[in-house]
Amino acid sequence: MAASWKQLLFQILLLLVSCRDINTKTSGPTPPPLVPISSLPTDERSVSLKGKSHTEKVELLNPVNLALQCTWTGNQNRLPNITGFWRKDGDEVENSRVTVQMEGDQYKLKRVFSIVSEESLGSYSCLFGSEAKIEFVLSAPQIGEVRDKPIVSYVGDSVVIACKMEESKPKPNTWNWYKANGTDKEQIFAAAEPLRYEIRNEEKKTKLVVHNLTEADGGLYYCGAVYAISTTMSHVELKVINFQEPLKPFIAIVIEVVVLVAAILLYERSQSKKNSTAGNGTTDQMNTKTRAENNGPEESSSMRQRNI
Repeated sequence: MAASWKQLLFQILLLLVSCRDINTKTSGPTPPPLVPISSLPTDERSVSLKGKSHTEKVELLNPVNLALQCTWTGNQNRLPNITGFWRKDGDEVENSRVTVQMEGDQYKLKRVFSIVSEESLGSYSCLFGSEAKIEFVLSAPQIGEVRDKPIVSYVGDSVVIACKMEESKPKPNTWNWYKANGTDKEQIFAAAEPLRYEIRNEEKKTKLVVHNLTEADGGLYYCGAVYAISTTMSHVELKVINFQEPLKPFIAIVIEVVVLVAAILLYERSQSKKNSTAGNGTTDQMNTKTRAENNGPEESSSMRQRNI
């Protein structure tokens, strides 16, 4: 009996020891790599600054090891060295603080970043203490043409929604279309049966054709230019209305005109009645006066006869 208890305790101890080696922590999202990856191609962008700040836009198509170099020549104090560091989207990059020596009346700060996905894009800033800042904004080629006014179509019709990249920009690998669904975007796929959506892609242009429109088809549509590094989005608003909708302003105007004409007719009729009543009263007075004038000599003669 004692041996069985000892064996049980030994097994429990072994179980506790094995559980200590199990990592129960859940891994969070992997941060974008900032150190260079040897298998990626390399590219370099440099900016020379004399003032206090500058923003440089950089468009990328593919994953790359990007060397960013900052040169600052605006230090009036001519300090022999200054502290330099980097920030990514406002957060300081770990282990990026270095002492930058003045060389030929200028300071240089350089770092290589691995830009491997959409999460790696964003704002990269080099700072020379609190004196100067150069910001590199990394993104895929942006769609410059944005339609401000919505496209208006009718229930039962078909509509063509177009989206294109500027001629000076590189062509995307392909195009995708999405429709806003609350806070999300639902991708649209072309289907033969039933024929609801057609997607016609060209090199720098895409068209979405929506057939048999319903009021539910109204909303925001997004076109996406797909590059290896990221997808660039632009949006177009579609409004779907009934055929009676354009007639509503006209009907409202007709109703207003009818009411106005009716009010004028009623006013004129009331004025006509007043004038008629006033005219009748004047006529009666004139008739009475006329009869009195006509009867006047006879009445005077009879009065003279009575006086005699």
